[in-house]
Amino acid sequence: MATISDLSRGNYVRYNGEVLQIEELQHRTPGNLRAFYQVKMRNIRNGKVAENRFRPGDTIDLLSVETKEYQYLYQDGESLVCMDNQSYEQIYLDKALLGESANYIKEGVTLLIVFENGTSPISAEAPAHVTMTVTYTEPGMQGDTATRTLKPATLENGSEIRVPLFINNGDNVKIDTRTGDYIERVK
Repeated sequence: MATISDLSRGNYVRYNGEVLQIEELQHRTPGNLRAFYQVKMRNIRNGKVAENRFRPGDTIDLLSVETKEYQYLYQDGESLVCMDNQSYEQIYLDKALLGESANYIKEGVTLLIVFENGTSPISAEAPAHVTMTVTYTEPGMQGDTATRTLKPATLENGSEIRVPLFINNGDNVKIDTRTGDYIERVK
């Protein structure tokens, strides 16, 4: 157990039976009232943000977490099989921990996985950007670079995104894994 004043941004805590990550922590002292901490926390399982007020002496369960790099190997049903880069140990990671990023990753990318007490994964993070090949899109016309019009394109892992008109089959594109947006064409 730790006091609220021991917390900092990025810490993982267990509060009301849920695992939460601290996003924002402010110490406030209003004019004629007692001081308090305003804490913004994100639920790891469903992504919802909650704000709570705590007194400076309140205690909270601070989790001991470890972050490791794992390489994504392949998908097995609703799980992703990942391998530890040092020990070559394989684990099954629930796709829900990555959220929408799971649709835009491919084999071989490095994931950051957060473990509670070194045993069970509680959170996972994909790289911010990934480069993928477009397998199918309607052909572009020469001179279609002036407007910001987008067309659908299918990627090598089967997901579909929107790309500019000048992108053709076989082009490599850089994608933001958090939103699934096209960033740029890669040579």
